[in-house]
Amino acid sequence: MLVTRPDPDASETAARLEALGIEPVVAPLLVYELLLAELPAPADVAAIAFSSANALRALDASGEVEYYRHLPAYTVGDKTADLAEELGFVMVTSASGGISDLVDLLAHAPITGPIFYPHGREISADLARSLAQFGREVIAVAVYAMNPLSQLHPTVADALKAGTVGAALFYSRRTAETFVRLTDGVIGRAQRSALGVLCMSEMVAEPLVDAHFVRVGLAERPDEEAMMGLALSFARDQNP
Repeated sequence: MLVTRPDPDASETAARLEALGIEPVVAPLLVYELLLAELPAPADVAAIAFSSANALRALDASGEVEYYRHLPAYTVGDKTADLAEELGFVMVTSASGGISDLVDLLAHAPITGPIFYPHGREISADLARSLAQFGREVIAVAVYAMNPLSQLHPTVADALKAGTVGAALFYSRRTAETFVRLTDGVIGRAQRSALGVLCMSEMVAEPLVDAHFVRVGLAERPDEEAMMGLALSFARDQNP
């Protein structure tokens, strides 16, 4: 199975696939870039929100994370919450879901001031706009970027052409869009029909469906455990 998510998450997913008896092919389609950004003063915000672990990594890499550890931290999922705790945040609450769950959590949380939202340069959801209707002020700052590859690695392209990759895992819509762009003209209709595309959500799957990938699998929940369950189920269906 092709693991398309960026490192270090790609390596962790690959290890979990191997533990399930599935051979991974690590092929990140997006490359992480730390951005220089002007951040709000910790005294000017009442909480901090993370919709991805990469935002936490960016604060850590820039040496800024220590100034915000005292704030209540709200995360989109449990894995991001775990990383926040590893980096020293002591008041961490997970939405245990997707971005809509994070919005709901923040809308009803006991927060009495602006929310600092460090995020990626390209975002799929506008947290500030979503929370404005609840009277929440959000200070959104891009602290990292995920830059798409310009082409597939030749060995990955060859494997897709030969049909030796049974499925590909997609954790974000942008990765799915990048895969569609990079495989255009590289693989034909037969390969698209045969390849399983295992997606974290319907939103992630949409670009693949539009590009005529037909063997689409959706995780029951937007988390790694559900993705591993989907991968195992797909593998068993191929080798009953």
